[in-house]
Amino acid sequence: MSNPPLTVTIEQVKETDFSHWLPHWRDYQTFYKVALSEAITQTTWRRFFDRQEPLYCAVAREGENLLGFVHFVFHRSTWAETEYCYLEDLFVAPAARGKLVGKQLIEFVQQAANERDCARLYWHTHETNHTAQKLYDWIGQKSGMIEYQMPL
Repeated sequence: MSNPPLTVTIEQVKETDFSHWLPHWRDYQTFYKVALSEAITQTTWRRFFDRQEPLYCAVAREGENLLGFVHFVFHRSTWAETEYCYLEDLFVAPAARGKLVGKQLIEFVQQAANERDCARLYWHTHETNHTAQKLYDWIGQKSGMIEYQMPL
């Protein structure tokens, strides 16, 4: 007997979701071996609800359970007349992986980018994140760009 499919809804995060979002945010940081400060976490959370900020969060729900999140930001580009949409963070709880939750979260961002007439939707992942790359290779195209960073 197979497991029944998940009944998932994707929607903008609510201010009352903080206690459900936070463990996933921490797990995401653990995966990437970073520990962001409480100040950064609080600032990020506030930005999701500030109409002056171009930063957004959508969540995947199954009933009362939060299965994952996606953070995305709209920004201008010197390469387009309209905005770009950068999908900055994507996390799906381990128990929900492989059930198209990540794909649904990305499609939510794609729809938001289309509604704003964005010229591009793009994201990055670590070269060792092979699980995520299977999804990304299925739904997107590699740009060929390599990212460099400089300490500030």
